[in-house]
Amino acid sequence: MPPAEPLQWRADGVPHSPRFSDIYHTETGALAQARHVFLGGCGLPGAWANRPQWRILETGFGLGLNFLTSWQAWKQDPSRPSLLHFVSVEAYPVSREDILRASARYEELAPLARQLADQWHGLLPGFHRLAFEGGRVLLTLCIGDVRPMLRAQRHFEADSIFLDGFSPERNPDMWSPDVLKGVTRFARVGSRLATWTVARALRDGLQQLGWQPRKLQGLAPKRDCLRAAFEPAWAVR
Repeated sequence: MPPAEPLQWRADGVPHSPRFSDIYHTETGALAQARHVFLGGCGLPGAWANRPQWRILETGFGLGLNFLTSWQAWKQDPSRPSLLHFVSVEAYPVSREDILRASARYEELAPLARQLADQWHGLLPGFHRLAFEGGRVLLTLCIGDVRPMLRAQRHFEADSIFLDGFSPERNPDMWSPDVLKGVTRFARVGSRLATWTVARALRDGLQQLGWQPRKLQGLAPKRDCLRAAFEPAWAVR
């Protein structure tokens, strides 16, 4: 098994990546970021109400906090879909100890993180299916670089897409035109996409692919975040 990705913990409790010289989530907190930027940007949990299933595609699993927050929202929602399937790509998986440490400050996430940590082993490059809640919550982990992992992924319709990763300045490959094309391949008309960055190149790239992006109020210290709906002007095959 490859060694876990090393990270550093700052004095304020924010995890930092030496590889990318960037933090894993905003100083405001990972739970607030997940709820405001990602779930909120995709209209969740309201958008999945009474649907038979809901699929979320994410481009950077990191410490798993977007997944855990989505799972927690699903558990609390009486109108939840019967199946929640979360598909996430991660090139540099962290240790189970860091997953537990990152979630420990959030009382509602900690029990779910322990269940995740119990299955967090043997993460060789490739695809791994983890099941929770008697198989009603599925996590497909795609361990490897984002572009080949997206190309190798079996096609499915993503209802929500979380574009997450270190900043475009620190990790430009994560935000490249190829990656945007790769995630768009999984979108259906009406799919929602959310991310914390509002970089002009990203907005332009999404628009060229049929997304309709718009800025929303961000989470401090960022002024804006981004929501986009897949509404191409052409017929989707």
